[in-house]
Amino acid sequence: MAQDELFTVNPDVGPPPEPSGANQAEPQADPATSPLAVRMRPRTLDEVVGQQHLLREGAPLRRLVEGAAPASVLLYGPPGTGKTTLANLVSIATGRRFVAMSALSAGVKEVRGVIEEARRRRQYNTENTVLFIDEVHRFSKTQQDALLGAVEDRTVLLVAATTENPSFSVVSPLLSRSLVLQLRPLTDDDIVAVLERALTDERGLGGELTLTDDARAHIVRLAGGDARRALTALEAAADAASATENKTIDLAVVESTVDKAAVRYDRDGDQHYDVISAFIKSIRGSDVDAALHYLARMIEAGEDPRFLARRLVVHASEDVGLADPTALQAAVAAAHAVQFIGMPEGRLALAQATIHLATAPKSNAVVTAIDTALSDVRSGAIGTVPPHLRDGHYAGAKQLGNAQGYRYPHDVPEGVLAQQYPPDELVGRDYYEPTQRGGERTLAERVPRLRRTIRGERQA
Repeated sequence: MAQDELFTVNPDVGPPPEPSGANQAEPQADPATSPLAVRMRPRTLDEVVGQQHLLREGAPLRRLVEGAAPASVLLYGPPGTGKTTLANLVSIATGRRFVAMSALSAGVKEVRGVIEEARRRRQYNTENTVLFIDEVHRFSKTQQDALLGAVEDRTVLLVAATTENPSFSVVSPLLSRSLVLQLRPLTDDDIVAVLERALTDERGLGGELTLTDDARAHIVRLAGGDARRALTALEAAADAASATENKTIDLAVVESTVDKAAVRYDRDGDQHYDVISAFIKSIRGSDVDAALHYLARMIEAGEDPRFLARRLVVHASEDVGLADPTALQAAVAAAHAVQFIGMPEGRLALAQATIHLATAPKSNAVVTAIDTALSDVRSGAIGTVPPHLRDGHYAGAKQLGNAQGYRYPHDVPEGVLAQQYPPDELVGRDYYEPTQRGGERTLAERVPRLRRTIRGERQA
């Protein structure tokens, strides 16, 4: 054998078998046994529902799916929004072999095996690989680092999916090598479109069953923007209806199969405003049990948890205020937690903040104070800033009398001294009036003393 033949790839020799831990794309499974959500998975870009912000003409994801400018991608979004579907479409569009891995079951060994297999296939028969990794945020730093070289030299075209914010859950080197695209929850109209296609399409129910309006609305609420969840609920209800030779899927059938009662709550109608109003008023009235009831109704109906978190933050200052200075901290922490971890775990943070606010002492002194001050400003009670409080850090300020005669409070043991702070027109005007509830009881004693000292009044 010649020396050069030792280093020549034999085109008749195939690559080794597929490593464990990865699943290459299979032909379409038997419709009789595949779940409805699998059968109804979009086969083309035109069948994709939602994500129009990423799929419009010229958008990065559309260009990628259409086979232009291949680049590794991190798809970030809630479950059931099409991450796996889009990865499949990228594979089809680019003519590449598709390999799927789950971070729940794969380790470094499996990752390196897939990468080595992809490298050999490219070497032997110029076959490129799309590597789809679901739940990539569950990979350790070491596992994520194992992907870097293959992504860098494009041994694999990585499409990774995560429900966690990749800025917190994915290592920086992998982030910098990937295009990060955020998928949004499907809208109610999107879910309706998914259901209607499943009802009529031959891959789905083939028009054999009908879905009543209230049953459809209930499935949409249960789905919470998750197409997979909607199709799973529809399939369960369809099986139950078919078993009784009933060609109609009504609300009772859906309730009996998904084991959840319909929640009377319309996110776009009167119920939306009625329930959120009852929620806030129950917290204000310190009825923790009623507050939790309304919170549960909104969560179960699929209300946006960020909306609930925002209302809690507003309520913390509006109705609790300084009667419990930790209330705002608790509400803001809940809002951050919901944004960071999502649902359903976010319900715990919302419930904790709700209980905190409902059981806290109440005071509206903060909102009264700022609204009274705003009313004065809007009515023209403004005046000029006293000269000794004006900025004195520029040339010519002294000649204008700015900052002259200002007294530094830290120069006296008490840290408070007599000095005019408001404009002349507002001297003696009081805005903040602490209550005798909670933490404001102490402020109700302290604030009048501060005012007397600052205004140079004789102590009582």
